[in-house]
Amino acid sequence: MSEVLVIEEIPCENGDGMIAKVTINRPDKLNALNDDIRTRIKKMCKWADENDSIRCVVITGAKPNPPPEGKRSKPHSFVAGADITEFVGKGSEEIREIFRDNAIEAIWNLKKPTIAMIDGFALGGGCEVACSCDIRIASDRSIFGTPEIKLGLIPGYGGTQRLVHLVGYGRAMEMMMTGNNVSAEDAYRMGIVNHLCAPENLESKTMEIAQTIASKSMHTMRVAKQAIRASLDNGITDGVEFEASVFAKLFDTEDQKIGVQAFLSRSEPEWKHR
Repeated sequence: MSEVLVIEEIPCENGDGMIAKVTINRPDKLNALNDDIRTRIKKMCKWADENDSIRCVVITGAKPNPPPEGKRSKPHSFVAGADITEFVGKGSEEIREIFRDNAIEAIWNLKKPTIAMIDGFALGGGCEVACSCDIRIASDRSIFGTPEIKLGLIPGYGGTQRLVHLVGYGRAMEMMMTGNNVSAEDAYRMGIVNHLCAPENLESKTMEIAQTIASKSMHTMRVAKQAIRASLDNGITDGVEFEASVFAKLFDTEDQKIGVQAFLSRSEPEWKHR
């Protein structure tokens, strides 16, 4: 049996550190999230945060397997949602425990930069995985949606909270109340997706951005992520105060001095805190 979560370490172009490419690998089930995948994602997040060589995490879904003779191939999928078969027979207490300490929150709480590389379905829990990443890059055949309302449910992995910050109140309400799918082009216009490209260019575009991120000071990157998240957690007034505090503290770091000196001398910075 193949691994349901595959991690590939890709060397950074500057020769310092790695990009972790994480593939959710259940293509015959459209990469739907089950208990095994959720457990492994949580372990992966802990590993990535504790591994100093990992500078960026890219999350994607496995490509379809070749179909049996005479059969059509499965469609492309990032993550087609949760494995609904695992919901059968469960009550609120069991579900609450699953969703309280969940894999999507582990992705959201990663200190390292995260990119969702999306090709195909990003529905339900898949849309929530994408929204939990810092940046989303999608192929033009991708499809987004929050269809939980059709099951008598709502998003349970933070979708009601994160999606509204990306697309606004009205659009989030429409997506969740209708359960209708959203095309890649509409997702880009709405702000779900940062970049849209042809399927054959998806990985190169994603890795181009990941390599750019990986070339920066990791300490400064962590501070930037904390400051941006503060606006979501605390509102703009407290967020601006937090930003001013962490911005000032950066002036006591070696990387700030290295960055300023490199700018003045028109050279590439050699970051201390990678």
